[in-house]
Amino acid sequence: MKFPFLDFYRDRQSEATARYTLFQNTDQVFTEQHKNFSARFEYAVDVRGYKVVAISSAIAGEGKTVSTVNLAANLASTGRKKVLLIDLDMRKSDLAKGLRFPSTPGLVELLGGTTSLNDVLRYVITQGLHVIPSGKRVSNPWELLTGDKFRVLLQELRDQYDVILLDTAPMAPVSDALALRDLVDGIVLVHRLGYTPHNLFRQALEDIGEKKLIGVLLNGVEPQSERYYRKYYGKYYVMREEK
Repeated sequence: MKFPFLDFYRDRQSEATARYTLFQNTDQVFTEQHKNFSARFEYAVDVRGYKVVAISSAIAGEGKTVSTVNLAANLASTGRKKVLLIDLDMRKSDLAKGLRFPSTPGLVELLGGTTSLNDVLRYVITQGLHVIPSGKRVSNPWELLTGDKFRVLLQELRDQYDVILLDTAPMAPVSDALALRDLVDGIVLVHRLGYTPHNLFRQALEDIGEKKLIGVLLNGVEPQSERYYRKYYGKYYVMREEK
């Protein structure tokens, strides 16, 4: 298979900033590379008309959620796009905990009819980013993700947002992400170098399929590669810090 590489609470602003910084990285090479990825992603969104995109990985621990949050925040912070991030990892969610807002009520409660959309939306003020947490944990999200209520909800949200990012569960252990193939415009696969077994990475690519695969986001730069980047970028970053 050929595939492209793509090298709330509405309260005090200081609290919203503190939540978001949990997902920021002080390494400037990391930050700049994520901004570069976000710019390329936004170009693909504009040219190809992507609107609902799932972000997944073959297994846990590849940096999927951190990458998704950085992408969502970078897109929203430009002011050019109204961005919504939805946590679909209903079995084991880290997003709400990392952003330090309650995970409930969330998507599970919304689809269950016990709450409204306004009650589940969180807003990261400093980034202009809307987030819907997963809600209470469920052992089998398949029925929720393949049901009519979720399909209708996504269709309604398409009319309200420019970009909707779905942070899904890893693909190898569960089938949640595969349930979304017909509902999304494309899927980005996060791959951590030297961490994921090649057979599981290849299987994830095949499960997604060429038509739905937007690209692969490489994560986990090897030390030698990092020194290569710093060789050319090091002085630039020092100059910025001294200003």
